[in-house]
Amino acid sequence: MYHVKIYITYKESILDPQGETIKKTLHQLNYQNVASVTVGKYFEIDLAASDEAPEVEVERMCAELLANVNMESYRYEIEAVSVNEAI
Repeated sequence: MYHVKIYITYKESILDPQGETIKKTLHQLNYQNVASVTVGKYFEIDLAASDEAPEVEVERMCAELLANVNMESYRYEIEAVSVNEAI
């Protein structure tokens, strides 16, 4: 079994209006040291072992559903866990 953590954010060339709004609001709340805010998505997925490498499966999931590859980039961490740890 594998435990996967997936982090998705906008590519550097894409504006992040939600992040800008949060930054402005933090400044209004007197958090003037905040230089930038990036908003993204985070997923944790447990995968059962299969014939396919977990990296291949995660890449497909990200490309087909989890990330908009035109606007977003993603990275992930895969950790092998024993069945006892997953329960």
